[in-house]
Amino acid sequence: MNLSLSCRIAEGFLSKREAIMDLAELCHLAVQAPFDSICMRASQLGIAHTVDETEKAANLIHRSGLAVSMVSGDFDIVYNNDDGPRCLQDITPYLDLAERLDTQLIRVCIKHEDDLKAAQKAADEAKERQISLVHQCHVQSLFETVDQIESCLRRIGRPNFGLIYEAANLEQCRQDYGRKTIRRLAPWIKNVYLQNQIIRSEGALTLDTWTNGPVSLDNVSMTEPGGIDFGLIFSALKEVCYDGIFTVHQSAPEDGSSPMEVATRTSQHLRSLLSLK
Repeated sequence: MNLSLSCRIAEGFLSKREAIMDLAELCHLAVQAPFDSICMRASQLGIAHTVDETEKAANLIHRSGLAVSMVSGDFDIVYNNDDGPRCLQDITPYLDLAERLDTQLIRVCIKHEDDLKAAQKAADEAKERQISLVHQCHVQSLFETVDQIESCLRRIGRPNFGLIYEAANLEQCRQDYGRKTIRRLAPWIKNVYLQNQIIRSEGALTLDTWTNGPVSLDNVSMTEPGGIDFGLIFSALKEVCYDGIFTVHQSAPEDGSSPMEVATRTSQHLRSLLSLK
């Protein structure tokens, strides 16, 4: 098992571009919590950074005893906006970034039918460098519903194109995220994103989905009851023999807690759940 900490915790709550701590501070946090790896995002390091900047960052991460579990190489992918799929048209810079960070996973974005052919071509290029491309279960993409997700993955049909399994986005689209769905999507799962939420009409955040309209929710801590059933997810993943990456994908805390407090509490909670399931 690889417990990974997303750079999302080092970003402003309302801005995925704004880094509230530098990479050295983030590595220290991840080591102390502890986590095994960092899920890299463009707020810390992406294709816009120079080779020298990337190599210095890679050395820092290596000296910290951490790995890089996956990279999201630009802000368009992170924001899942209309330019997100452009990465598929020229995947080479993302492959270069992944190689320099010694990771085998790159997150990409698919929003339209014609992106599927581009995904095949990008995956073929990535295969030459022993790298896999992955897409998150995500609102406002072709990966909203379980039917859509399975259909896209089968149509792409590349062994090195897989899925970031993410229960919160499935729940937002009124999809099952338990045993039935995990068994169905198991052949493609290469990373598991973990974030907690409570869907309610008075929620502070409203997200638009293509298949379920607007959904109001509150983002809550990983230890908050009443949200995502992580015990169910871990048990179902164990049944399909998944023992890969689990990535904490929570943003910086809003309740006054420090990122270190939240990361430590989250790591302890998840390690306890994973050892029991």
